[in-house]
Amino acid sequence: MLEGKQLILATKPYAQEKRALSWWHTISTLVLLIASLTATMVMPYLALRIAFSLLSGLLIMRMFIIYHDYLHHSILKNSKIAEAIMTVFGLYILAPKSIWKRSHDYHHQHNSKLYSASIGSYPVATVKGFAAMSRGERRMYLFTRHPLTILFGYLFMFIIGMCANSFIASPRRHYDALIALFLHAAASAIVIIFAGVTAWALLVLAPIFIATCIGTYLFYAQHNFPGVVFNTKEEWCYDKAALLSSSHMVMGPVMRWFAGNIGMHHIHHLNARIPFYRLPEAMANIPELQHAGTTSLHPRDIRACLKLKVWDPEQQMMVGVKGIPRAASFQPKVQTAAG
Repeated sequence: MLEGKQLILATKPYAQEKRALSWWHTISTLVLLIASLTATMVMPYLALRIAFSLLSGLLIMRMFIIYHDYLHHSILKNSKIAEAIMTVFGLYILAPKSIWKRSHDYHHQHNSKLYSASIGSYPVATVKGFAAMSRGERRMYLFTRHPLTILFGYLFMFIIGMCANSFIASPRRHYDALIALFLHAAASAIVIIFAGVTAWALLVLAPIFIATCIGTYLFYAQHNFPGVVFNTKEEWCYDKAALLSSSHMVMGPVMRWFAGNIGMHHIHHLNARIPFYRLPEAMANIPELQHAGTTSLHPRDIRACLKLKVWDPEQQMMVGVKGIPRAASFQPKVQTAAG
């Protein structure tokens, strides 16, 4: 059985992109997205416009995975054309390059590591840490992980978290966040003025809401699922963090296409340089990658993931917060882990 460095090296052959295939996936997805958004505007029947609006949301999600891979340098590296496309898309989806790359790179370096900052991930408190929180800290912690917060990822994760908070924290470093917010507001205003509120809801709001909602949940469930493991800095190990703390979200072929194979998240965390279209190939040929903890988009599995709130070191598992008393003797300091 391969493990550690040998397992990582076994994935190296799959970390070679096929340039023509990278461009095919990028251009074809963009063309389909533009065509779908156009159909959302020009179709004569409202039912068809709604259908294409929903389709646009799924295509935005797929394009986001391509954007995500580009920023990992797994596809289209050193291409000025790709850089222009991805820069524009990052502004469009309210995840500018400077913000997404900084936070996401940190997430990869600290995935499932207890007591590290929750940059680019959901905060994870231990049972003891949660007990030590003040009432306000508990509310904020649970609000961050609440199903409605995840549902409205468009507002809480992207508009507020990704853009507004990043710009406020570092205006010079993240000026592109302000550009993204301005362009988003301007585009919304133009569509409302010239085409009406219904057109704005179908062309702007619904597609981005759908893409960010599904994307936010996927990001949550990829590291908050039954069986996930968290470790202290001293016990943390890169390959085990990938395989034990990143889920394999089982999907059907259609949803797997729209999600760009991101459900095979344990492989992505083991080697982020593997292009999304080669993840199934790596999984099929390396037996050690076929035994990760699994979840799915079935309502039963979604409910199981959303119930998880805090890490219990004694049981070595994520649990809910029901029955955890306040502990006044603890220091009220939130202990977090990269989710």
